[in-house]
Amino acid sequence: MMDQRVHVPIDDPNADTEWNDILRKHGVIPEKPPSPTPIIEEALREAINQAHEKRLEGKDLDELDELENEEDEVFLEKYRKQRVAELSTITQASIYNQVYPLQKPDYARDVTEASRKAYVLVHLTSSLGTNVESQLLTERWRDLARKFGEIKFCEMRADLCIEGYPERNTPTILIYRNGDIQKQLVTLRELGGQSTTLEDLQKLLVDVGAVKDNDYRVSRSRPTEPASKNLRGSTKITGVDDDDDDWD
Repeated sequence: MMDQRVHVPIDDPNADTEWNDILRKHGVIPEKPPSPTPIIEEALREAINQAHEKRLEGKDLDELDELENEEDEVFLEKYRKQRVAELSTITQASIYNQVYPLQKPDYARDVTEASRKAYVLVHLTSSLGTNVESQLLTERWRDLARKFGEIKFCEMRADLCIEGYPERNTPTILIYRNGDIQKQLVTLRELGGQSTTLEDLQKLLVDVGAVKDNDYRVSRSRPTEPASKNLRGSTKITGVDDDDDDWD
């Protein structure tokens, strides 16, 4: 005589009942999945702890002094010393502090060789006065040069740098380090086009490693950015080289 399947009544397989425990023990219903609540609570606690630990990041010395009555003195002193050390390092490294115009014969010395000591960013500008993005980047370049004096910011007309360089590809940003181009952006499309902000360019500096993510100069002005603002890769530009023969 063949065995007949016995129907076992199950009201709610996810309910915490003694009957369901028996059914789970005998494999009639699957084990109840673990509750996500503890994981979520732990993640929230971790986020709160991190936010508390980093609450003083981005504050300058004057702002730290204003918190004397609100924060633990030992904790504040730690941040004061950290900020003073950062300021000292930045001051010693800030040797540029302006936008440098480039000439073709000096490109290898002023850009390629200079990038062995510091990051060098080149703005290949438009030859037309109607290119809004190029005009915008020229203004932003000055702001960045004053703010990040350890980085060398340069400018040169694109058609004087690379013969026949298409006007539609301006402005172009070339980022040099250790004698090589590390990144290039053709127009400001990937950064925000005509709406590109100083914060967008600061994020670029962080992304390429020219500025640390926790640099107080960046964190003080960092906005909340949507995920869609992430930089994408671009096609490498040919025609800019440190070989003098390529300039002829």
